Amino acid sequence: MEEIRILDLKESILADNDADADKLREELAAEKTVYINVMSSPGSGKTSTILRLVEQLRLSYKVGVLEADIDGDVDTKTMLDAGIPAIQLHTGGMCHLDADMSRQALREIGSQDLDIVILENVGNLVCPAEFDTGAQINLVILSVPEGDDKPLKYPLMFSKADVVVVNKIDAIEAFDFSPERFKQYVAERAPGAPVFTVSAATGEGIIALSEWIGERTREILEYID
Repeated sequence: MEEIRILDLKESILADNDADADKLREELAAEKTVYINVMSSPGSGKTSTILRLVEQLRLSYKVGVLEADIDGDVDTKTMLDAGIPAIQLHTGGMCHLDADMSRQALREIGSQDLDIVILENVGNLVCPAEFDTGAQINLVILSVPEGDDKPLKYPLMFSKADVVVVNKIDAIEAFDFSPERFKQYVAERAPGAPVFTVSAATGEGIIALSEWIGERTREILEYID
């Protein structure tokens, strides 16, 4: 009986994407653009947090936003109404973006003319973490109502994080959420990743987060030089 051969397609696809993501980072370095991949579950406040963040960052940088969704364009309208360059990406049912999708979107928005491009990835705590988008910074947002145990339940997502943001901190009194416990769990998954507590509703903590991103942006751009 002939031996059964098994081809692990997922492993092959991920390896190909990882190589393409490294190539995209080289392309972004050549045009001196910093690409930030924002990941979270639906309802965590990605759009409102990004909006607050861009309000601060664009005081010093030219910033654009990519809005990725399975369908719809509500978030892009929000950005455009605020005067922020933005385009909508429809994934056709896919729950993530990969490096080549990112490349197409970056070309469309004109990343060569921007200092920072922020991707609001598809709302999901699983799929987006598996695919390297080519970003230099991975930012993960968790909202207080989701609970402080998510780094234990979704370890891959948090292990990919360069920075973690806890949103809706203004509502913490209504939920059993411990910032200290959460930071401990994050440290186990992503040692060294800073954790910022913010409220997109009130603006609390946004300046500190924007200052960190500004510092990382300068480090990346200086490294490129």
